[in-house]
Amino acid sequence: MHVQFVIHGATIKGVEAIPVAVEVLVSSGMPSFSIVGMPDAAIQEARERVRAAIKAGGFMMPSNKVVVNLAPGALKKTGSGFDLPIAVGILAATGQIPTAGLASSLLVGELSLEGLVRPVSGLLAYAVCAREQGLDFVCAHPEDVFADLDGLTRLTVGSLGQFRTAEFSEAPSQRPCPSAPPLDFADIAGFDVAKRAFQVAAAGGHGVLMMGPPGSGKTMLASRLPSILPPLNEKEKLEAALVHSVAGLDTGSILSQVRPFRSPHHSASLAGLVGGGSPPRPGEISLAHNGVLFLDELAEFKTSVLQGIRQPMESGIIALTRADGNVVFPARFMLVAASNPCPCGHYGDLDIACACTAGQVRSYQNRIGGPLLDRIDIHIDVWRSAAKQVLRAGEGKGSEAMREGVMKAREYASFRQASRHGAALQNGSARLLADCKLGYEEESFLEEMAGVHHMSGRGIMRTLSIARTIADMDERPRVLKKHICEALNLRIQERTGW
Repeated sequence: MHVQFVIHGATIKGVEAIPVAVEVLVSSGMPSFSIVGMPDAAIQEARERVRAAIKAGGFMMPSNKVVVNLAPGALKKTGSGFDLPIAVGILAATGQIPTAGLASSLLVGELSLEGLVRPVSGLLAYAVCAREQGLDFVCAHPEDVFADLDGLTRLTVGSLGQFRTAEFSEAPSQRPCPSAPPLDFADIAGFDVAKRAFQVAAAGGHGVLMMGPPGSGKTMLASRLPSILPPLNEKEKLEAALVHSVAGLDTGSILSQVRPFRSPHHSASLAGLVGGGSPPRPGEISLAHNGVLFLDELAEFKTSVLQGIRQPMESGIIALTRADGNVVFPARFMLVAASNPCPCGHYGDLDIACACTAGQVRSYQNRIGGPLLDRIDIHIDVWRSAAKQVLRAGEGKGSEAMREGVMKAREYASFRQASRHGAALQNGSARLLADCKLGYEEESFLEEMAGVHHMSGRGIMRTLSIARTIADMDERPRVLKKHICEALNLRIQERTGW
């Protein structure tokens, strides 16, 4: 006896699914069941789950030698999603189920001991893989909303016994449940400077650092930023949903085009922030892809953790190097950070005296580090509101009005970039300078301010980027001196010594 059957499967690497051929060989010899092809512990344990599930489904586990090869053999395979293709491959090889349609399907699912099929993390990534391979996608019914992919036939299976008749139901389209309405800036009275800063940040995708004493409203402002950001487009939605799907998180709000908002605690490890583990999983930075990463109590994060986000801020990706290869996670996000200026929080406060020594203040501020500060575009001071303003909550400038300004700026920027022509071929700095179209007066003024404030080359370009965003909000083709002045005010803060 020598029977072989091949089933299409896949394994997750980073945020994409890699096709894997599940080759099942049933031959004469000593009864055994082995899995080869660099499987991890979860796949090795599949032998017991598959045995029990086959028997629970009313089938017969062959008493011959069974060998399962996961090809290509040099690729590390992970996850319990191989349970279903392994079991179906054994049943097909032994003639216990019809084989029609199996060659054109990609199967993913974990089996229970009763033969039920359970969903696994990363179903969206597997579905994308199936579409790219031109295969139907067979899986368990997902626990959350599943993204509709054009050109993909998705079939759901509840138990292994359904393969006896090969009658599967096509998964119906599901609309994401409407999420709770976002927090509104109208809840905050006053804070006109901070609101203007957040509007500029949302219009240009700039990072924001807020500094001020405890209870001044930093977290309150940051939590309302998503309410003025534009909704995710189709490409951004799929990218962000892929990351959350691989991480085993709900994708409902993202599929509703709501941008992700991640706020990790300051005790987060480097792996928790940038990703890691075995197999590597996306961290908070990647979960904030196409959204907002809010780091509250920035100075309380470990220095090594903070320095780990510098490279992703520039490149938009995180590349993790492991013994079995490199894993790349997307990491294009808006960084919003908040911090007290000193351990007691009152350095620079005009109402409450600071109890810290100069050394303590300097040590606290140095935890963040100059290179990271230089990469955050906008720096603003946030002070406590007067009691009169607090009692006027709900009367402030609302998110709807602020969002209109953001959308207007982004639409003008898109129009300006579409008419750029040859400048599109230039590199980042040259392209920004070409977009700004600085006159002699503006260029001289910026040079003078850069010398006065000892600005780095990156700082100068970041200032110009902010000024270009402000000019877009005014729908101006070139950056004027007033735009540079406002950009400098949003970037350079002297009162707290940062």
